[in-house]
Amino acid sequence: MSGRQVSSPPAADTHDWIRVQGARVNNLKDVSVEIPKRRLTAFTGVSGSGKSSLVFGTIAAESQRMINETYSAFVQGFMPTLARPDVDVLEGLTTAILVDQERMGGNPRSTVGTATDANAMLRIVFSRLGSPHIGSPQAFSFNVASISGAGAVTLEKGGKTVKERRSFSITGGMCPRCEGLGAVTDFDVTALYDDSKSLAEGAFTIPGYSMDGWQGRIFIGSGLFDPDKPIRDYTKRELDDLLYKEPIKIKVEGINLTYEGLIPKIQKSFLSKDKESMQPHIRAFVERAVTFTPCPECEGTRLSDAARSSKINGVSIADACAMQISDLAAWVHGLDEPSVAPLLGALGETLDSFVEIGLGYLSLDRAAGTLSGGEAQRTKMIRHLGSSLTDITYVFDEPTIGLHPHDIQRMNTLLLRLRDKGNTVLVVEHKPEAIAIADHVVDLGPGAGSDGGEVVFEGTVDGLRGSGTLTGRHLDDKVSLKPSYRAAKDVLQVRGASTHNLQDVDVDVPLGLLCVVTGVAGSGKSSLIHGSVSGRDGVVTIDQGAIKGSRRSNPATYTGMLEPIRKAFAKANGVKPALFSPNSEGACPACNGAGVIYTDLGMMAGVATTCEECEGKRFQASVLEYRLGGRDISEVLGMSVTEAEEFFGTGEGRIPAAHAVLRRLADVGLGYVSLGQPLTTLSGGERQRLKLATHLGEKGGIYVLDEPTTGLHLADVEQLLGLLDRLVESGKSVIVIEHHQAVMAHADWIIDLGPGAGHDGGRVIFEGTPADLVADRQTLTGEHLAAYVGA
Repeated sequence: MSGRQVSSPPAADTHDWIRVQGARVNNLKDVSVEIPKRRLTAFTGVSGSGKSSLVFGTIAAESQRMINETYSAFVQGFMPTLARPDVDVLEGLTTAILVDQERMGGNPRSTVGTATDANAMLRIVFSRLGSPHIGSPQAFSFNVASISGAGAVTLEKGGKTVKERRSFSITGGMCPRCEGLGAVTDFDVTALYDDSKSLAEGAFTIPGYSMDGWQGRIFIGSGLFDPDKPIRDYTKRELDDLLYKEPIKIKVEGINLTYEGLIPKIQKSFLSKDKESMQPHIRAFVERAVTFTPCPECEGTRLSDAARSSKINGVSIADACAMQISDLAAWVHGLDEPSVAPLLGALGETLDSFVEIGLGYLSLDRAAGTLSGGEAQRTKMIRHLGSSLTDITYVFDEPTIGLHPHDIQRMNTLLLRLRDKGNTVLVVEHKPEAIAIADHVVDLGPGAGSDGGEVVFEGTVDGLRGSGTLTGRHLDDKVSLKPSYRAAKDVLQVRGASTHNLQDVDVDVPLGLLCVVTGVAGSGKSSLIHGSVSGRDGVVTIDQGAIKGSRRSNPATYTGMLEPIRKAFAKANGVKPALFSPNSEGACPACNGAGVIYTDLGMMAGVATTCEECEGKRFQASVLEYRLGGRDISEVLGMSVTEAEEFFGTGEGRIPAAHAVLRRLADVGLGYVSLGQPLTTLSGGERQRLKLATHLGEKGGIYVLDEPTTGLHLADVEQLLGLLDRLVESGKSVIVIEHHQAVMAHADWIIDLGPGAGHDGGRVIFEGTPADLVADRQTLTGEHLAAYVGA
């Protein structure tokens, strides 16, 4: 027999790798990696080592940019333009779908139902099957107001101008009283102004309303009030004009302006935003001045009477949205209506996906802004679960955030299912239980910030264990139970707590020690602590809310440390502080203090070039001649926290106020971050620690931390535990909502909620020391903690 020719495989089958060469996004140092396709690859490394820069900033960003380029120029004009990542070669990319940790939109109108299209489907079901029939799907939407009108319209027809009478009406489902927000606002007017002062004396106590600025000029120039008359002496008419007057046109100093009463003005400027996205001083003002109460007309459902009157089998759309999703899924499956069968099938599948991913305890009317980072991320995953697409790259940013060890196993199963359908799954992850299922691991490091940005290991999970890298050494870290526990100095009583799914919970939270509140996702931990503990005097709450900041914000501006630094510079040089701000008088005139010049190229990606005049320093040349302790302001902003702590601690540069903030930043492990680094380039874990450091300076005896291990590497968790211990030793009480077994093992007292999620939870199922919880082993938390400490 003649020798058979061995045929080489088709060329199409040779592209089994995503190849990255020379990636330099953010802190990456010419990184080159090969990532296997149709496998699950985990990216590990300390917070700030460059994981997100490689996965999101390079691979996913380029994939999305290339997909956008396949559309016509007209369509691209409506899409966000993405700059090409700084990388030499990117080969073998497939379509990328990103599922990141960004919290869901902060719009107060956004709910779980509107964010996942479940509401859209439910509205159509009610418009078809509800009785009495009240109108189209719009009639069930709390974002559409009912409106009608009639009048003459002028049309051009066949060269003639014709007048016709037209009338129209739209039936919407919005509650007219609260305008679809579900809550009405009451203002405490004493928090808006000091009535013993006149306008000229600066009576307003609203942030940003000074008499020197435009707001003050508008009020004084309106001619409605005597600027020197104390507000307590105003007539009823004047007070009404001050607080409620409808917008009117006025002329001040020859400029046309609009005058409007204080309350409508505040509603438009402050209350149209989500509370989480406000700056801290504005949020404090809103909490002081405004009370939100459920709307008496729609009972908080956001819907008009008509929308609530149309029912299917005795259930209105408001009842359906208020049901726990697992119950709603059962109700939808029970509807047998051939006329809308495809719609019910799709709605049932969406609701089943919620249950499968562990979010069956939510309800569709839950405001999207109140979801935790992990819940928001899993909500975004729902649309991809049932997808029949294959050969996609799914990119996940810590999908285990906010998950109890019991829930992580379910998440792992979902990730493996996506992979087994023939997809490439890339996961940025810190939890050993999630890293364990990876087929391939890329470990970045060796450190964070400028000390990171290199690939220190590539291979299997077992290879990582023996690699000697920081992640490898800490992968099997176990925190053992403490030999002794601190005793409580006092207790904080919670009685009859019934927020969300809590079932009349009575619990004593011990003070003067480290108390951890735990339980499966959706068991009521946040409801208990945020609902019954956070609002009290002396309680400082550090939640998971994202830090909002533009590319002009940086750690120095966010923490307020730049203020004393600018004043010290001004004092040392005998000039005014505004010169030392790149957002004010000191800004380089060419780039307006941005350091870069942006050129908009229409539908193509814009180009950012370093400003030639200031060489990216953001300040005018004359400002850089002023020095403090031998350094100019741009050199100070270029310092790392560790360097700056030394500089501002002693000698000429000594500024105690700035030094105190820097010490807190170093305490939370941000010593490597530079003072002027834009907030937009910080990783999730870094932003959270920045927030923690800012709050540590607040006066309060009780600190509440909501999952402080989010985005933290195993090595950083040790540092966090040390910080929590130092807080307790300095006389503070620390209450932590947490799933991480290392934090549970380190606690002095544990409160475990459960036993399940949603209406299967909401009860305290264990109170006591970690050792008792392990010995008891009656709860899910107890079982996982016992396995973790090897008991």
